[in-house]
Amino acid sequence: MIHHALILTAGLGTRLRPLTDVRAKPAIPVAGEPMIRRIVRWLTSRGVTDLVLNLHHLPATITAVAGEGRDLGARIRYSWEQPAILGSGGGPRLALPLIGADSFFIINGDTLTDVDLAALAEVHAASGALVTLALVPNRAFDRYGGVVLDEKNRVTGFVPRGPSADGSFHYIGVQLAHASAFSAIRPGAAARTIGGIYDSLMIDRPGAVRGFVLDAAFWDVGTVADYWRTTRAFETGGRSPVTGTARIDPTAQVTDSILWDDVDVDARAVVEHCILTDGVRIPEDATYRDSILVVRDGGVAAVPMPVA
Repeated sequence: MIHHALILTAGLGTRLRPLTDVRAKPAIPVAGEPMIRRIVRWLTSRGVTDLVLNLHHLPATITAVAGEGRDLGARIRYSWEQPAILGSGGGPRLALPLIGADSFFIINGDTLTDVDLAALAEVHAASGALVTLALVPNRAFDRYGGVVLDEKNRVTGFVPRGPSADGSFHYIGVQLAHASAFSAIRPGAAARTIGGIYDSLMIDRPGAVRGFVLDAAFWDVGTVADYWRTTRAFETGGRSPVTGTARIDPTAQVTDSILWDDVDVDARAVVEHCILTDGVRIPEDATYRDSILVVRDGGVAAVPMPVA
């Protein structure tokens, strides 16, 4: 079994703003627990315990919740990408000395899934591929671009979302790669995998990039609407998701809302269908509906909740 993984946590998360103005996307709580901790716990439960996270945007928000990984049964180290983000290819290339393994998983830091990692590793080893992507049928091809396979599950192309992606497969953020797949990238250079070095590998070495098609659940937290749906999927008890440091006055009414850390909702306040990010304080008798609330310039700013 493969015990090493790189979790991609450096991204800017621009489509998730203003939430990612407060935390890096992998540090955002899903049903009260940071997404990166959910990912790490899933990996360690399957024997993948030696982890590297790459960092760029709001790195302290990730290190604060992941730390060294000991409480999750992992060893976590960090690959710093400064001053520029290096992308899905450049990030792994820079992190190779830290990863310290010939083969390792690469996991998207903004996707929750239950991919069978042991099965993926078995298929990868048997095929002799340099890269094996975990795929599901692309049923939302109007939203997601796709991966095209031949009859031997070799990747033959990547197509943009829309009609051309009908009948393709959807990459769900989990792959197994050999370090040599990134050898063409200069350390510290920015590069892409899909739409970059993987396309070159497909041409130069047919069969070097393969797909593993399986039936797996996944939750992609790309937008605020995605975040809302994912949180609802993971919450229990029908209650509004609240972190352990949120405080709600008994006379306040908080319904259908998500509360992050160090949130205060004072007496008789009404909060409906809102996301309250770190440090937000709702004063007495205030009312907020259908809003994302963030701390700005010492006060609270309300951003309209996007329509799903």
